[in-house]
Amino acid sequence: MQRFSSRLFTAASCAVLVSALSACSTVSDKGLISDSGSADAIALKSRASELDARERALAAKEARLAIIPASSKADSSLTPPNAKPGQCFTKIIIPAKYRTINERQVVEEAGQRIEVIPASFKQGSKRVLVSEATEKLEVVPATYKTVRERVMVKPASTKLIQVPAQYETVTSRIMVSPARKEWKKGTGPIQRIDNDTGEIMCLVDVPATYKTVSKRVLKSPATTRSVEIPAEYNTVTRQVVATAATTRTVTIPAKYKTISVTEQASPASQRVIEIPAKYKNVARQEIASPSRVEWREILCDTNLTSGKITEIQRALKSAGYNPGPIDGTIGSDTMSAVNAFQRAKGLPVDEYLNMSTVRALGVQ
Repeated sequence: MQRFSSRLFTAASCAVLVSALSACSTVSDKGLISDSGSADAIALKSRASELDARERALAAKEARLAIIPASSKADSSLTPPNAKPGQCFTKIIIPAKYRTINERQVVEEAGQRIEVIPASFKQGSKRVLVSEATEKLEVVPATYKTVRERVMVKPASTKLIQVPAQYETVTSRIMVSPARKEWKKGTGPIQRIDNDTGEIMCLVDVPATYKTVSKRVLKSPATTRSVEIPAEYNTVTRQVVATAATTRTVTIPAKYKTISVTEQASPASQRVIEIPAKYKNVARQEIASPSRVEWREILCDTNLTSGKITEIQRALKSAGYNPGPIDGTIGSDTMSAVNAFQRAKGLPVDEYLNMSTVRALGVQ
């Protein structure tokens, strides 16, 4: 297990920099790097130091994590899927791809501008009213004349005079006693039986008695009579109105004067001017494919030999890409040629010598 872990992390460390693969090989051989002081030797030493630091970091990580066997299916993201013996993989972050989209954007909205056209004026003359026409009333006095007239001093009236009653003397015969029948004692032989019998009574008519009397009777009652008293008049002299006092309306005309004035020839107005919107073409980046993490098969010290590197260098040179000296080691010239080939063929361009590039070069 310890040996497998060391190989796995060594392979991952070598995948950090493609050029570091040669450094890794050089460090393992100990003696391939000369101390000649050349620029390539200094670069290789620097990369070897960087690789050592990475190996130490990976070793610390290995201490914290359990090594998962290739047959484990606990988490397929921790190991490459469908790996075969002899293959090396590295986990690569594939950056997102963007595409440029040109858009026409509004820089300034359409609007309106109001232009004010001032009023125009001209000089002229004008007859103006100083005082308005008015009216006033004049009094026309009354006229008089002298007249003589008979004036009633005392009006006519009536007076009542008392007429006394009139009497006359009338003689009349009045009945003193009415006619009647009376019993009277008669005379003749008297045959008396006693004192109560033998008396003679005769019924005789007694005529009515009258007497003549004089009396004063009312001939006409007392009355009154109306006596007319004529009116009393005096002749006087007085003044009377011949014509009554009146008024008349007198019109006072208006007064004017001519003055110089400034007159408006045309009124102020406004004009609306349409301002079109302003646009500009703006380029923006839009994600064509998001970033992702994938396992990529690479060549490392596990499956890389000097002969394989030589084949790759020869294939690059045959394809028209200069790999530098064909010496079986991966230097900066070889990686530059690899990257140029990758860009030309549309292959993933990275710091690793991935297997898709090796296969595209025709190297098995």
